[in-house]
Amino acid sequence: MLFLEECGEMAKAARKSAGMKTDKNSKEYHLDHEIADVFIYLLDICNHYNVDLENAFREKEEINKQRFWS
Repeated sequence: MLFLEECGEMAKAARKSAGMKTDKNSKEYHLDHEIADVFIYLLDICNHYNVDLENAFREKEEINKQRFWS
């Protein structure tokens, strides 16, 4: 759940960076910090489930290379 909360904060920061409307009462966000938080939680999830993220990334990239996007 914390990972998803951080994704939401990252999305809000991205919206602010793009000049899109956001809640005027929301705190100031730093996109780079929010992206780092998402990455930290992703690594924590990978560690918990013993997922080799680099290997999974490379395998998935090879699968994606074979896909045809329409």
